[in-house]
Amino acid sequence: MPLMRRRPLLRAAAVGGGAYLAGQRRARRQADQQYQDAAQDQRISDLEQQPQAAVPAPRQAGDQPGSSMADQLNQLADLHKQGVLSDDEFAAAKAKLLGT
Repeated sequence: MPLMRRRPLLRAAAVGGGAYLAGQRRARRQADQQYQDAAQDQRISDLEQQPQAAVPAPRQAGDQPGSSMADQLNQLADLHKQGVLSDDEFAAAKAKLLGT
């Protein structure tokens, strides 16, 4: 008879042990995911801190004899369309060209 009493305890120990291991595995996966997320955030932050590549300044009216303001505005627009100039850089270069 004593053997019958032990089986429920062994069964409970096996179920409890399995649940414990599953919980540990889940905690380990969550910790790994948090570490990977933190590492990715750090890499992104490092990339954002790096200085941007220098964009050549648009030429001034006096730099190119014979080029009209319309030609220079078209050049700026082309650089903007190509993605060389951001919206802010385009607006600043345009304002500088127009003298405003």
